[in-house]
Amino acid sequence: MGYKSRSVMLSFAILGAFSAPAMGQAAAPKIVYLNSQQILAQAPGRAEAEAQFQKELATYQTQVKRMGDSLNVLVAAYNKQEVILSPAAKEAKQKELQGKEQEFEQRRRQLEQQAQKREADLTRPILDQIQKVINDMRTEEGYTFILDAGSTAGVVVAADKNLDVTEKVLVRLRTLAAAPKTGATRPATSTGPTANPSGATRPKPPAQR
Repeated sequence: MGYKSRSVMLSFAILGAFSAPAMGQAAAPKIVYLNSQQILAQAPGRAEAEAQFQKELATYQTQVKRMGDSLNVLVAAYNKQEVILSPAAKEAKQKELQGKEQEFEQRRRQLEQQAQKREADLTRPILDQIQKVINDMRTEEGYTFILDAGSTAGVVVAADKNLDVTEKVLVRLRTLAAAPKTGATRPATSTGPTANPSGATRPKPPAQR
């Protein structure tokens, strides 16, 4: 799972989370920037959660491959019997195979949706934690804006490196991760690219004649 798609989500969260000071303040705008891709890649819990997602994704892929293999066996058996089947039996078999293919496709889509939801469930806690840390930092430090240099939209083209607060965000995240936990168990977290279950090429039942 690569993390570019997650960094885009974080970029939108960052840009949507910060507001300028109220009108009437005389102080000059205080603007800094960060790299969301770097933060997302190094966020505490990211590696562990990605490993968990990959483990679960392998289970989805195994199910899809098993179903595809079963359908391929049915298609191969039909191809061997086709020459000795009557027209009526041939038509009935073709309809049966087409029904099996539709079941396979429906189940494959369900597994893809399950994998995507699971990835989102694992990713969301990390994104929420990052957004909270950045928002708290903006308030405490009195920043007017925090821009994202890691955004694919190119929010920051060039800037003074002294205004880069990426490492400050990471330090805060690591500090929170290392702090003793109280109350509820910390939810599993992850980031990662969306990977659809795969592993089986869709079999092609013979065309009706």
